[in-house]
Amino acid sequence: MTTQKKPRLLITNILVFVVTGLISLVFVPLEVFYRGLDWVEVITCISLIWATGMSITAGYHRLWAHKSYQANPVVRVILAVAGAMALQNSILHWASDHRIHHRHVDDNDRDPYSAKKGFWYSHIGWMLREYQAHRYSDYSNCKDLQKDKVVMWQHNHYLPIMLIANFSIPMFIGWLNGDIWGMLVVAGVFRLVIVHHVTFFINSLAHIWGKQPYTDTNTARDNGILAFFTFGEGYHNYHHIFEYDYRNGIKWWQFDPTKWLISGLSFIGLTSNLRRCPEQRIEQAKAAMQLKRTKAKLELMPNGQELLTKLHAEYDLLVSKMTEFYSAQKSLMDAKKANLLRSYEALELDFKYKEIKSALSLQKQKWSMLNQMYMQPA
Repeated sequence: MTTQKKPRLLITNILVFVVTGLISLVFVPLEVFYRGLDWVEVITCISLIWATGMSITAGYHRLWAHKSYQANPVVRVILAVAGAMALQNSILHWASDHRIHHRHVDDNDRDPYSAKKGFWYSHIGWMLREYQAHRYSDYSNCKDLQKDKVVMWQHNHYLPIMLIANFSIPMFIGWLNGDIWGMLVVAGVFRLVIVHHVTFFINSLAHIWGKQPYTDTNTARDNGILAFFTFGEGYHNYHHIFEYDYRNGIKWWQFDPTKWLISGLSFIGLTSNLRRCPEQRIEQAKAAMQLKRTKAKLELMPNGQELLTKLHAEYDLLVSKMTEFYSAQKSLMDAKKANLLRSYEALELDFKYKEIKSALSLQKQKWSMLNQMYMQPA
């Protein structure tokens, strides 16, 4: 019986994770115990956690991997430099991995960090061995990014940009504050470890822990708690079905600072063409998942066929009213753009829109109550 040879260990990656991890676990507590931390070191550390972490989520992920918005060249350069400071490889390499992940999610042979291979593998294990060495320099799925001057500048000079950013920024602030070593350990190394594992949680925990309100065709989950620690990326079930949307948390109350950053920059003209999934598609995806779950339970019940008939009838009515509502909404918006709101036709259109909106709201309530009733334990 032959045993399959394990892929070669990536010694550089292992050393980075081990050395930075040991410094964070040993030297940081010693630094705090013997020398203490001042407010400048704490604020700098937190600021760099957010700057480098959101350069991955807003830059590497939503801007470059998914092209969910466009950004001013100055913003792109800042995101590229701070992203390199997060030490997660170049934009080109990162985006290539991520696009493969979305295309082949949960496929153990193709997904670079398949969650179906376990927490350890999807969190960090996939970076410790040459599991997919055959495609490490294959960027054929990123031909668009190879035309981006900022992306290629960062890719071709990744090592010096990463080293200069990671050492010069903390050391310069530490020099101004009178403690270079303390700043380097806390705002340099400890910050790096935190950002690493926070972003790695998106590949691991976000595929294990949470709910699936939009789709169950992959392992991605929505988790508000995880979103708090991953700069809004925790709404991962939504992201995996509507990946081109610049938002992950689509409700105003959902914690998604990456979305707020992108949206905020658009108000001052630094970002543009923010892509959003049509509300109708989102609502229909949620309704389809509810139908699927309730249907699975009813099929096991003695009188399930009768209840299924009623459920399907209510679902068809809901979808019909959704289509009618969003069509009326579009007509009203077109009328507003054409400055026709004072005309009789526009008033009639507005009245019809409100009437359809009310009917849809009632149907949603009826649909929700029906699903809750059917899903209750027998």
